[in-house]
Amino acid sequence: MDLPSFISALPKAELHVHLEGCLTPGLARTLAARNNLPLPPSLSALDQTGSSYSFHDLTTFLQVYYPNLSVLQTAHDFADLAISYLTTAHAQNVKHCELFFDPQAHTARGVPFPTVVRGYQAGINTAQRALGISASLIMCFLRDHSAEFAMATLMDSLPFKDVIIGVGLDSDERDNPPSKFAAVFQRAAKEGFLITMHCDIDQPDTLTHIGQAINEIQVDRIDHGTNIIDSPELISTLKQRGIGLTACPISNGIVTDDFKGKEIIELLRQGVRVTVNSDDPAYFRGYLNENMLKLASAADLNVTRKELIHLQRNAFTISWISSWKRNHFLQMLDEFERLTLGSEATQVLNGV
Repeated sequence: MDLPSFISALPKAELHVHLEGCLTPGLARTLAARNNLPLPPSLSALDQTGSSYSFHDLTTFLQVYYPNLSVLQTAHDFADLAISYLTTAHAQNVKHCELFFDPQAHTARGVPFPTVVRGYQAGINTAQRALGISASLIMCFLRDHSAEFAMATLMDSLPFKDVIIGVGLDSDERDNPPSKFAAVFQRAAKEGFLITMHCDIDQPDTLTHIGQAINEIQVDRIDHGTNIIDSPELISTLKQRGIGLTACPISNGIVTDDFKGKEIIELLRQGVRVTVNSDDPAYFRGYLNENMLKLASAADLNVTRKELIHLQRNAFTISWISSWKRNHFLQMLDEFERLTLGSEATQVLNGV
């Protein structure tokens, strides 16, 4: 089996993907037409065959990302967005997804909170029935808005605790440290939500922010966070608590100068529960398989097939699913390893 085929057949879990980041240009055009809306600027600049957005760093990405959301108006729209991503994920042999969504990006422009959640959940239910894929929702707060807005959004979410498994923190990290939202996450924990938090790549005060996430907020997971490689003390704490990292190679390489493959593999080899994910695949032009392939194809990393399986074992292990479902997926992964590797479990991937 060649490398792309191996990755394609590998049973996978996706723990870091933003539903709003799955809004492809084609779907955005469809929703704009359905809702009788003008195309967002990012799309009006493209011809009808344009299939990718234009940006070059985190700031310009966000300047494209948020205006595009204007096409999402109804529960039907949100359902179609969820189905669109889950259909692609299923085609890539993703067995379980934990899906970020940003309700404030919609409520701030007048879309009711229940419309967002019910739409996404309807899409998930449809995909689960049609495809058998497992999926759940994680609600994120926008860190470049106020903590008061985040707390109000948390209160709005309480009637939906049966469909929202956890809360996170995303958007522009500059001057918006985790500590800004300490009271919000304290209340979320009391309400029974699991907690994750973006610690974006190469940001100012990044190690301070990672330390706040681990020690003050007491997160269950960290999204991105590979700058932790520069702090043996924080790595030790991460490993002691079993906190996983959800890394995203392709997006790293677009919003920063490097895709952080060396850091991801070094953390893996140190025993950190690091995983690979797609982040905003409609924008970064790569879903989970493409992110795995980017990491595995780097000639200087000497990634083995066993390590690729280990990345997915980490993903299922730190996923927020029931123990019986986790064991089912891990057994599936064990069987895949037995069938594909056998005595060649340490085979180096370069050129294979």
